[in-house]
Amino acid sequence: MRKVIMLMHISLDGFVQGEQDWDISWISFTDELGQYSKDILSTVDTVMWGRGTYQGMQNYWTSVPGNPSASDYDKGHAEWINKTTKIVFSTTLDQTDWANSRLVKVNMKEEIIRLKEQPGGDIIILGSPRFASNVTRHRLIDEYRINVHPVILGSGLPLFNNLTDRIKLKLVANRIFQSGVTGLVYQLDN
Repeated sequence: MRKVIMLMHISLDGFVQGEQDWDISWISFTDELGQYSKDILSTVDTVMWGRGTYQGMQNYWTSVPGNPSASDYDKGHAEWINKTTKIVFSTTLDQTDWANSRLVKVNMKEEIIRLKEQPGGDIIILGSPRFASNVTRHRLIDEYRINVHPVILGSGLPLFNNLTDRIKLKLVANRIFQSGVTGLVYQLDN
């Protein structure tokens, strides 16, 4: 069975972005963290997002190949993401036009269960905290990869929002990066 992984960068006080949409300039993305991300993505063949993150990612990553000032990491990731299957869960979008993407408008839980049962590589949620909270609510995430950055934002968009039930996790790995970022890996504790 395929595994659903959530990969998220958060501040020490639990926010994934500041007050404004896409306020992520506080993320300490170094070469070391880039290699860590590449290692995680090496087992992945499908990305899932909510509408807002999908649109933001599409705007950015489709602009990278023609950008001469893009970093080598960004160029490599753009190539990977453009080839990878992308699934956007949205009730408001009418279509997707990014290569290898498709839209799911209804039955999110059933669709994710179906995806997990299909053959293939791992499935990942990159960003998309509102969507990740919804998937968490249904206990469909097998592995939480949370990179805690050494910054306190004070306010912003929290990683887990509107959850009412306790979900017990177990820490299965951790790593401290030279930048001060702590990479935590949790799995459901059944």
